[in-house]
Amino acid sequence: MSTLRNLQNKTALVTGGSRGIGRGIALRLAADGARVVVHYGSDAAAAKETVARIEAAGGEAFAVQASFGTEGAVDSLFAQLGEDVELDILVNNAGIGSARGIAEVTEVEINRLLAVNVTTPLLVVQRAIPLLRDGGRIINIGSVASRMAVPLQIGYTASKAALESLAPSLAIDLGPRGITVNTVAPGVVRTDMTAHFLAVPELAAGVESVACLGRIGEVEDVADIVAFLAGPQSRWITGQTLDASGGTWLGPMQPAA
Repeated sequence: MSTLRNLQNKTALVTGGSRGIGRGIALRLAADGARVVVHYGSDAAAAKETVARIEAAGGEAFAVQASFGTEGAVDSLFAQLGEDVELDILVNNAGIGSARGIAEVTEVEINRLLAVNVTTPLLVVQRAIPLLRDGGRIINIGSVASRMAVPLQIGYTASKAALESLAPSLAIDLGPRGITVNTVAPGVVRTDMTAHFLAVPELAAGVESVACLGRIGEVEDVADIVAFLAGPQSRWITGQTLDASGGTWLGPMQPAA
């Protein structure tokens, strides 16, 4: 548990904050002192549990619901926040995956991937800008897939590459206000959504074998990087992508000595 408390009197909005990486980020920012708005799409019980864990640790949080990818979802999110809320940190974490190659992916699926993984975060940023205090932080959660060849995730890869491309332009636009914009790009992380995949020993071993650090990522590995970008120590970093994959596929892996 963090003891920095360097986000006291700050308010953070974490989209997709009820489960997995999003929950880890929400818990970590709260541990650093932030008041956390936990957005969720459909799992109210998970959001309630995330809020309860933050409150049990002495933090402050509340949940808001919006089904990203549906009409009016962003409007609904900000209506629940209200016009008087002031934000210091925005984490665009909510997203959906895909496991189809070029022969199988459909137009419907591509459109939904782009709607949830690219259009929605962009619109969330647009709506959040008037609420963000000067010196604020915007952190988008991308993927290591944007720098790798992943044939079976071609639609997902395209959407995450597009999301990553937003940060430099937004950084220029918002720099005069001292607002930084960066992307965190995780590799495979152990969550409930990857549990079925990592439960297969051969697949888990394959993931470990292509990471320089030789293991599967944990939620806390990503949350700690987001917390750094959300805090004052990252004030001179903007428009960048921070790889959070443990060095996945940096090059040919060497056998152990």
